[in-house]
Amino acid sequence: MVRTFSFSALGLAAVLVAGTAFAAPPAKTSNGVLVGEKGMTLYTFDKDSAGKSACNGPCATNWPPFMAPASAKAEGDWSVVTRDDGSKQWAVKGKPLYYWTKDKAAGDKTGDGFNNVWHAAKP
Repeated sequence: MVRTFSFSALGLAAVLVAGTAFAAPPAKTSNGVLVGEKGMTLYTFDKDSAGKSACNGPCATNWPPFMAPASAKAEGDWSVVTRDDGSKQWAVKGKPLYYWTKDKAAGDKTGDGFNNVWHAAKP
């Protein structure tokens, strides 16, 4: 009985370690730009400073942040920024990432160049 418990405890520990070891965000490259869940284009904002989001309140309603779990860790070009409300957001090369609410389908890039300050994120 102890042997089975020990094996189960070791198995659980391995799963927990493997789960926390995953640090890269769920983003990939499609048609030369970064996309998040469901293939939706990710954007950067010129008014952000490295490691800090300037898009909060109504801005974040139109440009929802590419959220990261509280346990997310930086890896390679990817980092995690803490937003004004304490939540976590993925960033690439120091630039926080966002979605655009007017993109309706995977591959849409309607926010690219918006007000000359929003740009489709490049890998």
